[in-house]
Amino acid sequence: MNNLLDFTEKATILVVDDTPDNLTLMSGLLKDTYKVKVCHSGERALKIAQSETPPDLILLDIMMPEMDGYEVCKRLKLDPNTRDIPVIFLTAKTEIDDETHGLELGAVDYITKPISPPIVMARVKTHLGMKGVQDFLKDKNSYLEAEVMRRTAEVTAIQDVTIHAMASLAETRDSDTGNHIRRTQHYVKLLAEKLRFNPRFSHFLNDDKNIELLFKSAPLHDIGKVGIPDRILLKPGRFEPFEFEIMKTHTTLGRDAIQQAENELGIEMPFLKFAKEIAYYHQEKWDGTGYPEGLSGDDIPISARLMAVADVYDALISRRVYKAGMPHDKAVQIISEGKATHFDPDMVDAFIELQDEFKLIAATYADSDEDIDKKAEYMNISVAEIINL
Repeated sequence: MNNLLDFTEKATILVVDDTPDNLTLMSGLLKDTYKVKVCHSGERALKIAQSETPPDLILLDIMMPEMDGYEVCKRLKLDPNTRDIPVIFLTAKTEIDDETHGLELGAVDYITKPISPPIVMARVKTHLGMKGVQDFLKDKNSYLEAEVMRRTAEVTAIQDVTIHAMASLAETRDSDTGNHIRRTQHYVKLLAEKLRFNPRFSHFLNDDKNIELLFKSAPLHDIGKVGIPDRILLKPGRFEPFEFEIMKTHTTLGRDAIQQAENELGIEMPFLKFAKEIAYYHQEKWDGTGYPEGLSGDDIPISARLMAVADVYDALISRRVYKAGMPHDKAVQIISEGKATHFDPDMVDAFIELQDEFKLIAATYADSDEDIDKKAEYMNISVAEIINL
């Protein structure tokens, strides 16, 4: 269709009237310009309107047996599939109240009998033209909505890929923690969903968007390790004091790297706000003995407090170049002992309630063959089944 007015040349008009002479009259008037359908009852009119090929406009008599035109119009407007079909009442009822009632039911026009053929043709053309514009705008809006959804999905995918690429870059520096980023982001989400009903956190975690952003941002908590020399990062033993001071800079390096990326974009990105918080503050402790700022209590961002529990638990149970992974129960004990010193006390309580789910996440995203064996034992399935999960 190249022109909206072309719509009228192919439009289908349904004429509804219980008088055969009226159907013949209207059909003769309209047939040279439009495709015409006729029927003599309200029930039949509804079936035609609800068919796979509904009319583009309905000329509807009011005074009909069994179901009058008012009832037909009411039912058409209640049905989402037919409510957009324009209805013009064509009737011998000439009272103002009758016309008012018809228009209140949703009719677009009201023509009294005996009809004036030029007036009928003009009004039909006008309302078909208006319907053509409405349909065009509706289709365009649907297209635009679909396009917005598609582009939003693309942006989300780009964000996800960017985060995972950056996080994976950090993980390549430490081959023993391949699935650490996946485990920790699931731990963080699990804790956040549990704490969303806690009055201390509900203002922040009741927003599903925030929880999703936390999940996306969590993998960037150790991005700053990219800037730590291998001789320190991969050292198979305890750090010397000066080495530990260098290692501690990974929080600042991570925050600054994300900030620099945001600066180059020229705009603040919501999905990077939590990433900066997590990268910079996840080593802070509840009692103020952490780093880099020595923050304590609620001054530590919620995102970083969640990450602290997730990160420490995973560090405890995971194998490193300098240690073996400890059993889950021992890790739970250590987290519990850190309540109100290292960790937010309410978060520790939530962690203890969720410890079985934490253990399952750890098993699901295990790193090594040894861990896979443990996973199989925990989930009571075969190693072959684990590999295929």
